[in-house]
Order: sequence, then C-alpha cells, then structure tokens
Amino acid sequence: METYHILLYYKYAPIPDPVAFIAEHRQLCSSLDLKGRIYVAGEGINGTVSGLPHQTDAYQEAVRNLPGFETIEFKTETWHQHAFPRLTIKVRPEIVALKAGTDLDPNQETGTYLEPGEFDQMLESDPDVLVLDTRNDYEYAIGHFKGAVESPIRNFRDFPDMIEKLEPYRDKKILAYCTGGIRCEKATALLKRAGFKQVFQLHGGIIRYGQITGGKNWVGKCYVFDKRIAVPVNQTDNTVISTCRICQQPSDRYINCSNAACNQQILVCESCEPAIKGACSEACTNSPLSRWGQKQESPA
Repeated sequence: METYHILLYYKYAPIPDPVAFIAEHRQLCSSLDLKGRIYVAGEGINGTVSGLPHQTDAYQEAVRNLPGFETIEFKTETWHQHAFPRLTIKVRPEIVALKAGTDLDPNQETGTYLEPGEFDQMLESDPDVLVLDTRNDYEYAIGHFKGAVESPIRNFRDFPDMIEKLEPYRDKKILAYCTGGIRCEKATALLKRAGFKQVFQLHGGIIRYGQITGGKNWVGKCYVFDKRIAVPVNQTDNTVISTCRICQQPSDRYINCSNAACNQQILVCESCEPAIKGACSEACTNSPLSRWGQKQESPA
C-alpha cells in the first residue's frame, strides 16, 4: 500500500494578481497529480493538498521558489490514500474569512508565537492564563486542549463577536490555538487591537504540537477538513470525548446533514444514522432535498 503525504500550509505574502496566480498554480498542482483545496487572495495563500511523497516534495520546492514564499512552513502528515476527491483552487477576498476588514495584516500585528514546548510549559505552570480555542464549535466538540475555553461559533468569520465575551479575561495571558495556525494569526491580532496586552499563539497549530510534543495536554482528536475528519493528537491517550447525538455513546464520527440545503456537521454513530436518515432535524429528514435515498442506493 502506498503512503500519501498531506500538506497543510499558509503564508501571508502579497499576491498582486490572484487570478493569474491560480492559473499558474492549478497547472503546477495538476502536473503533480495533487488533490486538495487552495484559497488565494491578495494577502496570500492557504491550502491543504495530498499526493505521493515525491509529488508533495516537488510542490514544496516549487512554492518556496515563488517570490515572497521562501519561508513558507508546511505541516506534513501521512495517510493511505488521497485525502481529497479533487483539486479545487479559488480566489477569495481573504485566505481565511473574518468579518474584520481587509486592513488586518498578521505580518504587522499578531500574537507572540509560542513553540509547542513553551505552550505546554505556560499552560501547565502559569495560573494566570486563558487557553482559547479559536476554531468552530463542532471542531472543539471532538477535541481540545485541557481547560480550553470554547469559541461558540459555527464559522471563523464570527470570531469578532466573541471578543466582547472575553472582556473578563482582559488581564490574563491569552494562549490561542487552532488547527494549523492561520486563524490564530488574525484572531490574536484582533485581540491586541481590542486592548488585550498579553496575547500568545501556538506556532504551527495543533498538528505541529502533536508531532513535536506527543500531545500530552490534548484530549480527544483534532477535526480536519478532509476525508479523515478526525485525527489523533495525543499519542498515548486517544479517548473519545464526544458522544453520538442519539444513543449518547462515545463517538467522534461526523457526517454532513443529508439535507443538501443544510449540510450541517452532526455527530452520530453508524448504528444510529439510519434512525435519523442522516439528518440533523425532523425538518431536514423530511426535506425534498434530502440525499438519504441516494446514499442508500449507492454501492458500498
């Protein structure tokens, strides 16, 4: 069985002509038979792709040869197949959506980087810290750092609404984290703009943290936006902390609601899925846009 590499990366670097950039980038990725999801904006690039090791190695070299991207950091994981069904490259206003305007430049204002070991040390020994999860609520549900405060948001673009709720913690040290680091770059910049003085972020995010430290302060798994859905972080304890919404037994199995107009992520074990026809609510169960019948007719 072949081993595939999955790359997770981003870089805030000016791209004067995003449309021309993605035309060339699509040609590069296609020539290497990469699959994945890449967003490009005037402010930079945000992507995750999969391929065979020689293909992802060639891709990393090609990207680092682009002006302004010489220092881009790649997080690498392995799997037994492609992590994506196809290659998608799109131009976006921002490489990570946030309702904060386009003048927010993480190269100029962002939280202080903490390496994984430093993050652990501060989390364990400093009583004056708040560990802040900047991801979506469904990501937090299946795994997070011990004692972390959840951001009760469904999309990162709603994070600015979270800042007012953090007002009681203004004098604490804020330790922010996310999957690969990109959301923390802007989230911590917003916190600093709002007057929070001691703002830190986990350099490289959860994925790099687990690879370097073994993930001892992580509970559950880490949600990822590819076929794997949930990946281990803590290398000695993979206890499932989330539960099936129907039977309440341990489960970190996410599916998309069978109603195509909804598509919400829901936690449900394989045994209970038929009882709700893969839907998040009765209204979605009865929706004419339900894909449940199509799923049942599909070959295994």
